Amino acid sequence: MLDPDKFGTLTGGQRIWAVAAVHGEHDRLAALHRGLADRIAVRDRVVYLGNYLGLGPDILGTIDEIIAFRRELLSVPGMMPEDVVFLRGAQEEMWQKLLQLQLAMDPTNVLTWMVSRGVEPTIQAYGGVVNDGLAAARGGTVTLTRWTGGLRDTMYGHPGHRELMNNLKRACVTSDGALLFVHAGLDPERPLETQRDAFWWNPGGFAALSQPYGSFRLVVRGFDPDHAGVVVGDHTATLDGGCGNGGALVAYCFDSEGRVVDRIDA
Repeated sequence: MLDPDKFGTLTGGQRIWAVAAVHGEHDRLAALHRGLADRIAVRDRVVYLGNYLGLGPDILGTIDEIIAFRRELLSVPGMMPEDVVFLRGAQEEMWQKLLQLQLAMDPTNVLTWMVSRGVEPTIQAYGGVVNDGLAAARGGTVTLTRWTGGLRDTMYGHPGHRELMNNLKRACVTSDGALLFVHAGLDPERPLETQRDAFWWNPGGFAALSQPYGSFRLVVRGFDPDHAGVVVGDHTATLDGGCGNGGALVAYCFDSEGRVVDRIDA
């Protein structure tokens, strides 16, 4: 039995829509949602595969759009809150760690590393300045706590943002054990419940999957740090169309056997 606080489970669905990494591209997400609203059917389920934050021009608008569309989805007859799952992406994982940066052994280097991987637009969206954060890190724990606290307070001031970030899942499965949805990576040698940070930082393990992972017919991810595009194979599917890096935002619809039955590009 997977920990429900860490893993989503989609039950009773005939089809599952999987939305790839968004990266703060509000306009593309809104366009994709319009297409999805026209195609969503009773007993469809929806999973977002992480990286809502970072890179793009409208991070706050992206989160607001996700929250609003979730409300719309829950108006579909039979749709329950657990039928819409949001995964934690690498950007959200960094953001959570950044809000606790004062606990890091070397906060200056940690923040520099995060900035090199795209966290700066999220800092700016919530009212922060990277150079101020670096100065705070050099100034000591009290100064840094004040800086991260300001970011947290700003996020809490946006309705629904705190609740969304606090309810992100590490991965998502279908209740029959046929499909597994992850953000970017996977360690093929470890059971699902012991993956730890492989979901965010082990894309090579996912790429190395040449046979089914456990009982799962298909493992689907939403972000490829190598930017190799959308690739659907026998045992794995990568849905990253490059949103946030000049490419399209993609959503694929899978049936209960893992077959692709529909696609939306925005």
